[in-house]
Amino acid sequence: MKTTFIDWNLIPYAEAWQRQAEWFDGVVRAKAQSEVYENLIIMCEHPHVYTLGRSGKENNMLLSDGQLKAIGATLYHIDRGGDITYHGPGQLVCYPILNLDEFALGLKEYVHLLEEAVIRVCASYDIEAGRLEKATGVWLEGDTPRARKICAIGVRSSHYVTMHGLALNVNTDLRYFSYIHPCGFIDKGVTSLRQELKREIPMDEVKQRLENELRKLLRIPVAKSGA
Repeated sequence: MKTTFIDWNLIPYAEAWQRQAEWFDGVVRAKAQSEVYENLIIMCEHPHVYTLGRSGKENNMLLSDGQLKAIGATLYHIDRGGDITYHGPGQLVCYPILNLDEFALGLKEYVHLLEEAVIRVCASYDIEAGRLEKATGVWLEGDTPRARKICAIGVRSSHYVTMHGLALNVNTDLRYFSYIHPCGFIDKGVTSLRQELKREIPMDEVKQRLENELRKLLRIPVAKSGA
């Protein structure tokens, strides 16, 4: 089946969640009925929002409802794995809605692939990133006291169709992470491409680099001109 990349730019979280869920449900239904469907890989940014996964703990959100409103943020309880995380302007969010059977991937391999794509994007900026045992996502200096997360990953899968995905800090305002225990951790930091490189990074450039790496890892051909 066809796999398409699409950019929703800056979009409210609730709208993106609804549109993503509708597409996800459509792929699950089409797969079950052997109908034609389209895999989708969505890139976007969100206004300030916190999301709490199925296994998340309420006390990892450190603000009251009133305090959330004061900083212009909202909180959603959602159906992905993982704990609490933050999305906001300057952060690249990627939502792949894929039939993993088509790519001969199990869920664990798929998460590993998402991590690998981000690790390669970081390497393209001469940033050495990697994995941390028992801590999904992409980390810098993960096995040291300076461990800091640059990308959070949380997915949902049903009938081997995926939704949700990854959140890579590009030019993110990292102060918003101070209001939570990111992903449940209280002893590790967060970072961004801008924080590491000490300069603003063009978002469109990062989107293209991530798309390129996902195409390579998922073996998705680039559409020919005029096709």
